[in-house]
Amino acid sequence: MYEVTVEAGFSSGHYLRNYQGKCENPHGHNYKVRVTLAGAALDDSGLLLDFKLLKQVLRPVISRIDHQMLNDLEPFTSLNPSAENIAKFFYDQTNEQLNGMTQGRVRVKDCTIWETDSTTATYYE
Repeated sequence: MYEVTVEAGFSSGHYLRNYQGKCENPHGHNYKVRVTLAGAALDDSGLLLDFKLLKQVLRPVISRIDHQMLNDLEPFTSLNPSAENIAKFFYDQTNEQLNGMTQGRVRVKDCTIWETDSTTATYYE
């Protein structure tokens, strides 16, 4: 099995529903996202996936939520925009694009979101 990983950053606002404490109020974070891909076979160039391509896959996902209030965007209008749910959002969005690009040869292994320098949430299947 092979793995490749990239990291990127974005800034967004959010507030947590059904939560008692400071985070129930609108606030923002400078998030970091790490996406790790996995696959058993390399392409003809000897790559699981070119890092440049993985960054291109992440770009529209990040562009959609960067400098936005997450609670105003689907799926977070009804889904709480917790770090855990943001990690799953990146996992699902990235996996969908990769499946089409690589005909299933490459999949997302896991996705980690840093909400602060010392707090993370990871999603994997």
